[in-house]
Amino acid sequence: MDWFPLINSLRIAGISTIVIFFVGIFAAFYIAKAPRLIKGVLDVILTLPLVLPPTVVGYLLLCLLGPKRIIGAWVLEMFGIKLTMTWWSAIFATVVVIFPLMYRTARGAFESFDETYAYAGQTLGLSNRYIFWRIRMPYCRQGILAGTVLAFARALGEYGATSMIAGYTPGRTATISTTVYQLWRTNNDELAFKWVIVNMIISAIVLLAVNLLEKKDKKK
Repeated sequence: MDWFPLINSLRIAGISTIVIFFVGIFAAFYIAKAPRLIKGVLDVILTLPLVLPPTVVGYLLLCLLGPKRIIGAWVLEMFGIKLTMTWWSAIFATVVVIFPLMYRTARGAFESFDETYAYAGQTLGLSNRYIFWRIRMPYCRQGILAGTVLAFARALGEYGATSMIAGYTPGRTATISTTVYQLWRTNNDELAFKWVIVNMIISAIVLLAVNLLEKKDKKK
């Protein structure tokens, strides 16, 4: 059994989760403080990938990153790098697809934060950076943790956008999801079912870890 799809899926999901962790927190923190109209417009734009079919997201990415499209053609001409049909091309797809999960949960956590703690810190002469990382983030950790784990699990199982922008090449771009589809398409149900079990086990472990962290946090 070739384990490349598992390794590839884990690294794509891991890198994508790290990216949206910081970008999602940054966006959630500042948009939560924005005026209502601006917040509403940005919410629609940033959350749109959550409700769009993954294949639509993949198509839109191809319109931007394809070798004959705006960004893709420029990068190919300037740096000689093709932005599609490589293993890391899937990162573009997963980042766009999972970003709304992180953004929405983090924003909800920030909006529930009691600002009196921040004001108290300011009166003590604490910097805004210290208040953010040592007061605000620990207070909001449950929402942020939930968003991070949901985003990772979603990235691990992403198929539609990934298959369009990265394709399926065994040993190069194959992920668990694309491998399951290809095995099913070629009537190799036995191996496809094994990969389904692998994906389910990983997802169950991730969710179990979250539950354990939540129980540990409640005991503190």
